[in-house]
Amino acid sequence: MSIIRVDANARTLSFENRLMRCAIGRSGTCPADSKREGDGYTPLGRWPIRGVLFRPGRSAPSPQLKLPWRWIAEDDGWSDDPADPSYNRPVNLPHLFSAETLIRNDLLYDIIIILGHNDAPPVPGNGSAIFFHISDKDKATEGCVAIARADMDALLTKLTPSDTMEIT
Repeated sequence: MSIIRVDANARTLSFENRLMRCAIGRSGTCPADSKREGDGYTPLGRWPIRGVLFRPGRSAPSPQLKLPWRWIAEDDGWSDDPADPSYNRPVNLPHLFSAETLIRNDLLYDIIIILGHNDAPPVPGNGSAIFFHISDKDKATEGCVAIARADMDALLTKLTPSDTMEIT
């Protein structure tokens, strides 16, 4: 088991011998038990890596990839509505409750690593869709951790299902 370490104050991410810039939530960080839906905070703690989502035509899994993965489809979303029984879970769009669209016009979700924040089981309102994804020139996220595409490409094949992300 390896740990991806995020130093939120320094806005850096380290894994093995590699150090890279990262972006975090627009509001900074907060203790995981204080995280609330839509607050813009990145939750502190250690989160398991659940799997990877790839956008067809913009990314593809390497044969060396060790993580479980799947393609993102046009109707893929992620529930962000605390009233939804499927809160903080993947859903098909259109959806009766609020849900984030995973096919975006930008590059941020070309590769999404799903982190195990608030998912065992999800507590409604305690934050959804905390992902590790591609950054947009170090711009703050809505609560996720993001890195440059070149860094993500270099890191992705080194990760295993037992790895975690620790945000401090």
